[in-house]
Amino acid sequence: MRTVIGIDVGGSTTKIVGFRQNENKSELIEPLFVRATDAITSVYGAFGKFTLQNDLALDDIDRVLMTGVGASYMDKPIYSLECRKISEFECVGRGGLYLSGLDEAIVVSMGTGTALIYAANKNGATEMKYLGGTGVGGGTLLGLSRRMLGVDTIEHLEQLASEGDLENVDLRIRDISKDNNFQINANLTASNFGKLSDIANNNDIALGISNMVAETIAMLSVFAARSFNVKTVVLTGNLTTLPSVARVFEGLEKNFGVKFIIPENAQFATVIGAALADKELK
Repeated sequence: MRTVIGIDVGGSTTKIVGFRQNENKSELIEPLFVRATDAITSVYGAFGKFTLQNDLALDDIDRVLMTGVGASYMDKPIYSLECRKISEFECVGRGGLYLSGLDEAIVVSMGTGTALIYAANKNGATEMKYLGGTGVGGGTLLGLSRRMLGVDTIEHLEQLASEGDLENVDLRIRDISKDNNFQINANLTASNFGKLSDIANNNDIALGISNMVAETIAMLSVFAARSFNVKTVVLTGNLTTLPSVARVFEGLEKNFGVKFIIPENAQFATVIGAALADKELK
């Protein structure tokens, strides 16, 4: 039974996954991630931990497929195993379609920054288009929370945000208009941090930061979906694990006619897409 390994080398974490392939069936091996200060350390740490936990010998592994910004640092085989680099944007799209079970979608990768991909499986061919992105993402969350709140981790920010109140932070449509016939939902944000009150506490500010990042990504996703006449957006990346971020997408679905999906293992979509590239390399 041959095994294909996918590795996604990010700025601060490395993710790894595998597929055991037997005849026409592929079994997903549960993915994992590690944190490290440099790409090479994180790759070898992830590889060692993954093979040990899943009782994989080097002879069991057919090939290694690598993607992510840190993949450029890996220019030699891993323990003599063939290692091929795959376009990160293709991996995002491929992984998003696989996890969602869809044949067409806008796939959004929410990592340190944010990337948007049009992905489709049509007539036996795969189409992936990088649509652009924004520097607003997880890095924005950490940077602003560190400066404004003295918070150094996403987990701590999420704890604060869970008890926050946006009424003390964001300006809503209803705050600036009493017109009941206004064309858009009066509860939508008119200006992030546009009503920051002197009574706003750290909880409120933490929620305001999360909300601003999520709303920025959501609206870019809506614009992309409309451009391709697509009704579904698949959300992937580490930010999908944060309740304060996920709730924003749920709230915007009804207003803009776009369905946002966060599939299981969404934070591992890119690395799963890398491993799945093996089928296209044959």
